[in-house]
Amino acid sequence: MPSGILLNREGKRIGDAELPENAFGIEPNSAVVHQYLEYYLANQRQGTHKVKDRSEVSGGGRKPWRQKGTGRARVGTIRSPIWRHGGVTFGPEPRNYRKRLPKKMRRLALTSILSTRAREEQVFVFEDIDSNSYRTNDLRKVLEEAGVLNSKVLLVTAAPEPNLVRAGSNLKGVQVTFTGEINPFQVLSSECIMVTKGVLTKIQELCKK
Repeated sequence: MPSGILLNREGKRIGDAELPENAFGIEPNSAVVHQYLEYYLANQRQGTHKVKDRSEVSGGGRKPWRQKGTGRARVGTIRSPIWRHGGVTFGPEPRNYRKRLPKKMRRLALTSILSTRAREEQVFVFEDIDSNSYRTNDLRKVLEEAGVLNSKVLLVTAAPEPNLVRAGSNLKGVQVTFTGEINPFQVLSSECIMVTKGVLTKIQELCKK
C-alpha cells in the first residue's frame, strides 16, 4: 500500500497516511505520460499565426521595367518574395493543432504521475486544514514547516477555496487547484503534491477504471 507524509494543520509531520492503490500505487507508464504531454501542449496552441504571401502584400500592380533591353534580371512584380517588402514563401497559415486522447489514457497518465510522486515520497496529506483563515503568511509558514517552501508545490483541495488560491498566488512556485480541475500536466510540472484527506477519496473515485 503506497503511503504519503501526514501533516497537521501547522505543517508538522505526525506520521504516514495511506494512499489509494489505484491512484498512487500503479506501475508508471512513461509512454502514455509522454503522449498526454504532447496532447496537452498541442491543445494549448491557438494556431492563429499568419503571414502574407505575394498576392496579399500591398503594392506591385505593374511590371517594374520592361522585359528586355535593360541588362537587369526580368521581374514581374516588386512584391516578389526575393524583394524587400515582398511576400513570404511557404509562411505559416492558420491551422488547428488540436489532438484527441482517450479518457482512459488521460486517466492512466494522471495515475502514473501520482504514483511516481508517491514513490519519490513527495505526497503530503493534511490531517486537517482551515482554509477560511489562510493568508499568504500562514501558507508560507506551513510550507516552510513541511520543508517544501522553495519547491514547486501543487496544493489540491476537495472544493474550490478562493482564500487558498489568493494565498498561493503570492508565493513563487505554489499552485492551488481542486479535484474538479486537476490534470496530469499540473502534477507533472510540480515537484510535490499536498492534499487534504477528503481529496484522496475523490481522487480514488476519479481514477477508477
